[in-house]
Amino acid sequence: MTAQLPHYLAIPRTGSGPGVLVLHSWWGLNAFFKGLCDRFAEAGFVALAPDLYDGKVASTVAAAQRLRAEATASRRVPAYKVLTAAIEHLKEHPATTGSHVAIAGCSMGGHWALWLAQRPELPIASTVVFYAARNGDFRQSKSRFLFHFAETDEWVSTASVAKMKKSLAVASRDAIYHTYPGASHWFFESDRPKTFHKDSAALAWDRTLAFLHETAG
Repeated sequence: MTAQLPHYLAIPRTGSGPGVLVLHSWWGLNAFFKGLCDRFAEAGFVALAPDLYDGKVASTVAAAQRLRAEATASRRVPAYKVLTAAIEHLKEHPATTGSHVAIAGCSMGGHWALWLAQRPELPIASTVVFYAARNGDFRQSKSRFLFHFAETDEWVSTASVAKMKKSLAVASRDAIYHTYPGASHWFFESDRPKTFHKDSAALAWDRTLAFLHETAG
């Protein structure tokens, strides 16, 4: 990754581990997602979070919508190039072990994770998606998938989830789906007090670590 593409990197105390690309939601690369990288590092992973907003963050839905629109309009380097460069940077980092990496994305980041996971040229072995669905052609994907959905989610339609599940089934991809009772969109993000669901977030984290320890690297 070039110096012009900002990111946050966390390395485990052991000095090495499997790589995990962390993709932020439309709030930007805020303290929660940097902290998430640190949590992955504590669990033994090399975690890299690319910044799609060049350091800007939002705290309200209206501000996030504006920030995403502004970033899309003014971006010199297309987002997909930032993300593919981040994958290459993570894979080639001296602390990263193994020939493949994993991806974990929330909401907007989950959409990007699913887009990346469809590309057979990218070394993605595992994809973890929090409250996002994106249909596509997964027949050439090399990834296994873990999904965390909220029971009530105004941002993710049941129709979009059904279409995606069908595409993954047609592609014979290994996919695990979990839905969390009582949870809503952004339930995993502890800095969203109105939607954070402590018990669901803890369970999703445990399931994510178990999945990545089995499939990453």
